[in-house]
Amino acid sequence: MRKSALLSLFGVFFVFSVFGQTKIEFKEFTLDNGLHVILHQDNTTPIVATSVLYHVGSKNENPERTGFAHFFEHLMFEGSENIPRGKFFEIVESAGGTLNAGTSQDYTIYYEILPSNQLELSLYLESERMLQAKVDQIGVDTQREVIKQEMKQVMEERPYGSFQKEIPKRLYPNHPYMSPIIGSAEHLDASKLEEFMEFYATYYKPNNATLSIAGDIDYKETERLVRAYFGEIPKGNIEPYRPNIEIQKLTEEIEDIVYDNIQLPAIFQGYLMPKKDHPDTYALDLLSTYLLSGKSSLMYKELVDKSQKAIQAVAFPNDLEDGGMFLVLAIANMGVDVDDLNVAIDEVLDQVRANGIDENDLQKLINIKENQIINGFGSVANISQSLAQGHVFYGDADYVNTQLGLFRKVTAEDVKRVAQKYLDKDSRVVLKYLPKPTDATE
Repeated sequence: MRKSALLSLFGVFFVFSVFGQTKIEFKEFTLDNGLHVILHQDNTTPIVATSVLYHVGSKNENPERTGFAHFFEHLMFEGSENIPRGKFFEIVESAGGTLNAGTSQDYTIYYEILPSNQLELSLYLESERMLQAKVDQIGVDTQREVIKQEMKQVMEERPYGSFQKEIPKRLYPNHPYMSPIIGSAEHLDASKLEEFMEFYATYYKPNNATLSIAGDIDYKETERLVRAYFGEIPKGNIEPYRPNIEIQKLTEEIEDIVYDNIQLPAIFQGYLMPKKDHPDTYALDLLSTYLLSGKSSLMYKELVDKSQKAIQAVAFPNDLEDGGMFLVLAIANMGVDVDDLNVAIDEVLDQVRANGIDENDLQKLINIKENQIINGFGSVANISQSLAQGHVFYGDADYVNTQLGLFRKVTAEDVKRVAQKYLDKDSRVVLKYLPKPTDATE
C-alpha cells in the first residue's frame, strides 16, 4: 500500500566554507532501476526541497509532434492511480507548501518545497508521478485547451513574445532546437492518446531521472524513504531519443521583419553558442553581463543613456546541451529608425570585438558572477535543482562547487576572443520587430 503525506515553503540551506571557498556538501547513490539520487543536508532551518529532473525537453520530440515535453509538464499534475484528478496543488497547498515545474529544450523538472517533517509527502507525490501518472483522454483534452490558450498569450498577445519561435527556427536549420518549447497547436491537435502514453513510457522512467533532495534531512532516514518509494518502480525499457546532430552554423546573416502588436520597433539578434559544457560558455556569460546587464553595462550606457536610441537593451546567453543561443535585444526609442538601432548595436559589439575589456572590468564581472552564485545558495530549491543539473549536464553533481572556479579562470583575452568567434555577423539572425500596419488583419 503506497502511503500519503503533506508539504510547504522556501528556505535557506547551510553552506560550508572551506579556506574561503563556498562548498555544498552532499551524498549520492543510484537505485537498481537507474534512478540517481543526490542528498544535501542542512539542519539549520526546518525546510526541505525535493526535485525530480527528467532528461527530456523539446529537443527529444518527434518533429511532427512538437510540444510534448511542455505538454507533459502540465499533464503530470492531472493526478495518478492514487491521487485524484487535479489534486496535486490542493494537497500541497493545504499542507502549507508550494510546488512547481518547468520545461526547457533539454529537461523537465518538478519540485516541492515543504516543512522537513513532511518530506515523505513529496516522495509519495513524485513516485506516483513516475510510476502511475494519469495519462488518459480526459487529461489530454483538458490540457490541450489550456496549452493552446497559453500559446496565444505567449506568442500572439505578449509584445515581442514570438521571438521564442522566430529566432530558433532560423538559427537552428537542422536541429530540433528550431521548434519552440511550447510546440505547435496543430501537432497537439493531431496527436492521439497512444502517442502521449508512449512518450510517458519512454521518458518518465527512473533511469531517465535524477532525484535531488536538499534541506533539513537525515541522510540515513532519507535514503530509506527514497528506496521505499522509488525502489519498486520498474526501469524503462524504451531507449529515449537523443538527437546526435551537429548544429549547422549559418554561412550568412539571416535578416527578417516580424510584424507584431507593438508600438515601438525592436531589434533581436541571435548568435549560436557552443555546447553547454564547453569552456567558452563562461566567457560568453561574463560578456553578456558586460554588454547588457543593468544600467551600468556598456550597451545600456551607449544606447539608452548617451545616444538615447533605445529605451531598453538586454543581452543574455541561453546555454543548451547541444549548443545555445546568445541573444541581444534592444527596443527603439520613439522616432528612432530600427535600422539605425541595429547599426548602433553593431557599433558597440564591434568595439568589444576590437578592444575587448580591461582587467578591472573583468574582475567586476567575476565579482558579479560570484555574488549571483553565492546568492543562489540561499534557497534549498536552487541547491536541489543545481545538484541535479550538474549531474545530468556536467557529469558531476559537484559542478555546484566547481563552477565559480571556472568563471575565475576566464581572462580578458578570453572575453575578447569569444566576442570575435561567436558574435559573428555572417552567421547570425537579425529580426526587425515592427508594429503591424493599422489595416492588418489578425
